[in-house]
Amino acid sequence: MNEAPAKDNLRWWVLFTVIFGTFLGRLDQTVVNLALPKIIGDFGISVTAAAWISTAYILANAVFVPVWGKLGDTAGRKRIYLIGFIGFTIASGLCAIAWNLTSMLIFRIIQGFAVSADYPTAMAILAVTFKDMKERAQALGIWSSAFAAASVFGPLIGGPLIDNFNWRAVFFINIPLGIIGLFLALTFIDESVGEKKSVQFDWWGSIMLAAALFGLTLVLDQGQSWGWTSAASIFWYVTTVVFGVLFYFVELRQTEPIVDLGFFKIGLFVNTLINNFIVFMGFIGAIFLVPIFAETFLGYDATQTGYLFIPLAIAMMTAAPIGGRLIGKVKPSVVIFSSTLVAGFGMFMLSGIDARSTALDIMIPMSIMAFGLGFGMAQRTNLVAVAVPHEDIGEASAVLALVRNIAGAFGTAIFSTLLTSATNMNVLAISAHSFLNGTGEALTQQFIALVELKAQIAGYATVFEVAAWIIVIGAFAAFLIRTPKEDAGGGEHVMILD
Repeated sequence: MNEAPAKDNLRWWVLFTVIFGTFLGRLDQTVVNLALPKIIGDFGISVTAAAWISTAYILANAVFVPVWGKLGDTAGRKRIYLIGFIGFTIASGLCAIAWNLTSMLIFRIIQGFAVSADYPTAMAILAVTFKDMKERAQALGIWSSAFAAASVFGPLIGGPLIDNFNWRAVFFINIPLGIIGLFLALTFIDESVGEKKSVQFDWWGSIMLAAALFGLTLVLDQGQSWGWTSAASIFWYVTTVVFGVLFYFVELRQTEPIVDLGFFKIGLFVNTLINNFIVFMGFIGAIFLVPIFAETFLGYDATQTGYLFIPLAIAMMTAAPIGGRLIGKVKPSVVIFSSTLVAGFGMFMLSGIDARSTALDIMIPMSIMAFGLGFGMAQRTNLVAVAVPHEDIGEASAVLALVRNIAGAFGTAIFSTLLTSATNMNVLAISAHSFLNGTGEALTQQFIALVELKAQIAGYATVFEVAAWIIVIGAFAAFLIRTPKEDAGGGEHVMILD
């Protein structure tokens, strides 16, 4: 008699389990950035060399997501999820005992490789666990918002760990948390596979895609320091294009490709990806500058900066289930448009911050922005899940993860460059309209410092304003999203969306 309710409640434990795993994996990506200054001191390395500790993780994460997505659909999602989680936990322990830069880079690559199994398998696990489509949309929305919230909790959690212990603590903490995550996964997640079984794995397609993604991610991450038109950047541009083209032609010949190119003939799938790309490029690309601004111009330390992001995380986590309840009641394009427009407004409010801004001047705009993004999160994630055949959800979610990761990398690269360019232009403009009443070297130096300070602050305002307009464009791009119910001959997806 009680078996059905017990099974009913189990699915919410599955949601909690994958949220826990996703949160832990994504948290590590942001926490480690806080530890870099301490690692630099311990290893005796340069800032440029230390940057590769983050880059190695990002590259491994991006390159292997499609492989894990395909393996999860064919070899078993729970199995791949557990392999990735075990690998992440072991690699975290290895990173904690790293003795020099080389060992750290090797262990970070292993860690990024392992954690990349989480996103595509977690999404597929939720998609097969929640049979009711409205509940599925809510679950996917809550889970996706946890993915975003993890990136803002990095300073909050990492700051006290580093300040009270040392940089190794941000890796050691993953071991007990990883054991808890493994226990949850073993207890609550059921094994599932797609209906299609792989006869032969697409190794050539995987290699070509990995090479293209490696080149793209690397140049986006390092391009500003190299120079966007430098020989190194041009080499990786060419590498990305060449292997991207080779990947396309290899996949045309594969009966079981690593990424089904047929996905990109589905208008719903493609247009949802476009909206995701634009929105996440604006959001991640601009929001990474907030901690830098707070610590540089407002005098906050890492822990205080982390507090600024608590309302953002709460707003996003609150909005996601509310937006999920609108599935089947309001057109997805309308929900995504309105929610993205709210996010753009919140981002635009950030363009008014300056050196006199209070914590509330940052918290309120970011909360509005996060609420808007969270409100449309369920719709965005669910549309990708319903646009493709059920057995290909893991593969499709891997593509979604790639799009969001690449969008973030594009946004970070673009806005970092924009900040530098805007600051330089502002220096010239402010200098042309400023006058120094007096003489002397000390007074001149003070004058120059004030001009540079004002130029930098104005540069941040420019970045946030541009990001707001990009997000607004993403809002209008939502009207490209047409569900099968809105098109003639919608077929089987009509039932899915209702």
